[in-house]
Amino acid sequence: MFLGSQLVLSSLLAAAAIRAAPAVEAPSLEARQSVTTLTAGQVAAYKPYSYYAASAYCQPASTLAWNCGGNCNANPGFKPVASGGNGDSVQFWYVGYDPTLQTVIVAYQGTDTSKILPLVTDADFFLDSLNPALFPGVSSSVRTHDGFGDAHAKSATAVLAAVQTAMARYATSKVTIVGHSLGGAIALIASVYLPLHLPAGTVFKTITYGAPRVGNQEFADYVNARLDVSRVVNQDDIVPIVPGRFLGFHHVHGEKHILNSLAWVNCPGQDNTDSQCTIGYVPNIFEGETGDHSGPYDGVRMVC
Repeated sequence: MFLGSQLVLSSLLAAAAIRAAPAVEAPSLEARQSVTTLTAGQVAAYKPYSYYAASAYCQPASTLAWNCGGNCNANPGFKPVASGGNGDSVQFWYVGYDPTLQTVIVAYQGTDTSKILPLVTDADFFLDSLNPALFPGVSSSVRTHDGFGDAHAKSATAVLAAVQTAMARYATSKVTIVGHSLGGAIALIASVYLPLHLPAGTVFKTITYGAPRVGNQEFADYVNARLDVSRVVNQDDIVPIVPGRFLGFHHVHGEKHILNSLAWVNCPGQDNTDSQCTIGYVPNIFEGETGDHSGPYDGVRMVC
């Protein structure tokens, strides 16, 4: 499914040839809402989660032992419960408990720009309904990118079992799900999946970094009505502007955009078109920077 870096340019050109220009769209409600700047304290609050997302790039043996170097050292009290994946057909993942934040952490490995862009611009992808065996009771109108849905399904039951173990072991009802890039897409789908199988009253939070659009309008609306989501986007990263809205994809709310000045701004609504928010800041793929995809996110780069 993942193509080589040599196909990135051709994939982008193909996507550009058929993309709809945001400039011709009517002003959206999101564009009219106020964009505000986060305080230093608000930005700092994301840092532990940024390190957790970066740690997901490390080998499962390292995250299970919590000896993955600087990323692990940044959250020294973390209690690992389970790790998995092979970094190829199944993205790395790990689950554990943070006693300081008092939450279970679920983290998914991402991928670099040369792999995520072909995945979301390949003409063979489509929006697919969620698997009813994994997502009982969710309407078939709620659809996600088939590649992202497949990636989530490969580790779904193992992650769920690990989360159940962690919640019981540490007597907590809080679960925080993080991921960068493809890992962010998986994290968002997991944020729909896990509440269907965990006790009522479980409190969920999801933080993604550099994530692409994951699903259709019904998916975004489903998430927005039920979940606390932050989507952190770094500067001129082009991944969050794909797949295109003209293909039926929509972002969920919660964008926090890091400007080139390194200030963080809150962009209300879905796909805010304000010039300080992603699709106003990066109007097309040719004005983006692939190097911004890995960060830094307040000094944290998404590498092991």
